[in-house]
Amino acid sequence: MDTGTGVDTDTDTDTDPHPGTGSWHLTHDLDEFLTRAGAFLRSRPALHTVPLTVTETLRTRGRCVYGDGAPEFGVLERAGEVRAALFRTPPHWLNLTAVTPEDADALAARLADLGRLLPGVNAQCDTAAAFAEAWRRHTGAPAVLRQRQRLYRLGTLTEPGRLPPGGPRIAVEADRELLRRWHDEFSASVGLGTVRDSAEWADARIAGGGITLWETPDGTPVAMAGTGPRVAGQVRVAPVYTPPHFRRRGYAGAATAEVSRAALASGVDEVLLFTDLDNPTSNGLYQRIGYRPVADFDVHDFT
Repeated sequence: MDTGTGVDTDTDTDTDPHPGTGSWHLTHDLDEFLTRAGAFLRSRPALHTVPLTVTETLRTRGRCVYGDGAPEFGVLERAGEVRAALFRTPPHWLNLTAVTPEDADALAARLADLGRLLPGVNAQCDTAAAFAEAWRRHTGAPAVLRQRQRLYRLGTLTEPGRLPPGGPRIAVEADRELLRRWHDEFSASVGLGTVRDSAEWADARIAGGGITLWETPDGTPVAMAGTGPRVAGQVRVAPVYTPPHFRRRGYAGAATAEVSRAALASGVDEVLLFTDLDNPTSNGLYQRIGYRPVADFDVHDFT
């Protein structure tokens, strides 16, 4: 039950309903979550890039930035040590760090007992599969694999062959409507729905200089590449988008190389990005400019 204090009082870390699997503590309080899980998340910043960047965005842009529902967070603790973490920004998927099948089952049982309604899960492949199966056992809701993703880390940046005509520039206020429209088109193209209001997203990226446009010599924007907030020494490249009628001309590769170069120059330790594994073009492109695989993630829908 949410008492309005920000803490989910249905959770009790002193009583473990699944002995031997550790205790899941759930909360709606972002500060409490970061106090408990911050060091754990920062211990493996590449694998934890999504919770790190999402919680940083919630901290700086407000708790409703991803939707009207109250975000929920959780940590798995065993012998006083954090072993895993989760977050969810309704109406979006549960995001879960790597856990054992036993811990996935304990979490699924806990959330089912609390009457949570989940649209799906996003996690590393084994964890996503384990939680999806546990959710089916405890709720009867089967899962469907929605998307296979691969996380890449930039090694040595390499120019993507001959650059297309034109050049890069940082998006400014005059580009707001273009960014808003391209954000919606990008969200639709990746099939994961719009996770932020497009106008709010455009305003935030313009204010932070977080979007680079590739322009043709006549000044026509033909592609964009962006970077998220710097947190725990890492930056993630996202989104990368080229409208369909401008594709296969090298614009996305040029824009991605440009933002990757800028991120490296800013002094970050790691530059990361996700791809859809069912898109061989983008996977090939990123590897040609120096990105190397780190881990695979799956998104499951609960039907």
